[in-house]
Amino acid sequence: MIPFEYLTPHTLDEAISLLDPEDPDIRPVGGGTAVMLMMKAGVLRPTRLVSLRRLEGRHGQIQIDQNGALRIGGMATLASLENSPLVRTGWPVLARTFRSLSNQRVRNVATIGGNLAHADPHMDMPPVLSALGATVIATGPSGSREIAVEDLCVGYYETVLERNELISEVVVPPMDGACAAYSKVTTRAAHDWPALGLAVSLRLEGQVIQEASVVLGAATDRPTRLAKAEAMLRGAAADAGHLKQVGMAATEALDIVSDQHGSAGYKKHLLSIYLGRTVNAAINTSNKGADHDAH
Repeated sequence: MIPFEYLTPHTLDEAISLLDPEDPDIRPVGGGTAVMLMMKAGVLRPTRLVSLRRLEGRHGQIQIDQNGALRIGGMATLASLENSPLVRTGWPVLARTFRSLSNQRVRNVATIGGNLAHADPHMDMPPVLSALGATVIATGPSGSREIAVEDLCVGYYETVLERNELISEVVVPPMDGACAAYSKVTTRAAHDWPALGLAVSLRLEGQVIQEASVVLGAATDRPTRLAKAEAMLRGAAADAGHLKQVGMAATEALDIVSDQHGSAGYKKHLLSIYLGRTVNAAINTSNKGADHDAH
């Protein structure tokens, strides 16, 4: 390991000033879970790490604003979100998803801002937050800008963030009666990286789907909105025959990626099956009005 600086600023502005937009070897560190793995693998050889652990406490807060939106500080840990009464009550699909992320030790230190900025295509939160219409607030030396979570990732470990921008906040709009579910399909342990992740958010009128948001993760190099599936779901009832057609149609024209978690053909097969299952899981949360897990 080559020597590097390890700096611990106390304010967001100070942290941003220690980053360099021209130097990829200067990195911010939230919980450090991803950075440490990359350093151990020799993928990252930083000259400077800027720790965000000592930033003001407000950057880890979880609260609801006057419009009913969930506002999450970029330094909020995944465990704090998993256990937050606000999240469990207003956005139960998030609480359920957090419970399946990695393991408890990682969730205790990993932050939501770092999780999203890492842009690993196998991560669970980007498709879920995308389906819910969430945005991030990216803050840099010239101020802040709002970016839709589904527009944040542009490829493997690549985002639209500048190197001297940090995710200071995540904003999730109120669900307002919508129902949602996330299916994580792993090939080994339940907490492993998924071969396929599928997030669905629906608005129902009786048994008819009025609005649908469907976002795929892990099988593609970034979270991918399944616009054709969304269009087929709108105005339809969730009967088994129609959901099977939607699942088959969803696999068309998708650039599915083969990796150690499964071949492209296997992932397409999973998608054709799990789309209907995830839609039904979302509808079940609405019908039961209680916490429900999609498996």
